[in-house]
Amino acid sequence: MLFAHDTECGLIASAALVNTESAQGEGLPDVAALGAFITAQGWTGRHEQTEAELRSVRELRPRLRRIWYADTDEIVAIVNGLLREAGALPQLIRHDDEPYHLHAVPRDAPLATRMAVEAAMAMADLVRSGELSRLRRCAYPDCDNVLVDLSKNRSRRFCDAGCGNRAAVTAYRARKAAAGS
Repeated sequence: MLFAHDTECGLIASAALVNTESAQGEGLPDVAALGAFITAQGWTGRHEQTEAELRSVRELRPRLRRIWYADTDEIVAIVNGLLREAGALPQLIRHDDEPYHLHAVPRDAPLATRMAVEAAMAMADLVRSGELSRLRRCAYPDCDNVLVDLSKNRSRRFCDAGCGNRAAVTAYRARKAAAGS
């Protein structure tokens, strides 16, 4: 593990949330899809299952996506803004058989607020440790997904949407075609 467990979870969940809005379509088309996303990402706490909650989560995505394209100073401004707006007060807590970790807003805070603060706290750890280069955009042509490279050798290039497999198939076909000519 490169970072604290909650930092890695926050980074992965942030990238997953950003990637629900892409050129391939809306990944959170309805409240049920948001519920499935929350379950898949292991979010706990309050979930209202309303259109308003869905809208607020969707509105968070462009702000988080900006982090993958910004320089350090702009990332810091985004992170500080998210924390300030939420009135974040970091505290160590333990729940659901998890070890102590940081929460900066109560578990009953609105979902979008908790998502924003979790993302901001995780990004703050990247800034503090000088590891912003781990935030990447998928290297597959025409894919606008983002990713977090948590590999030890910093070699991850593709998102989780199958782009790595598509790149390998494309390269294989190109080699076969070159060998056959």
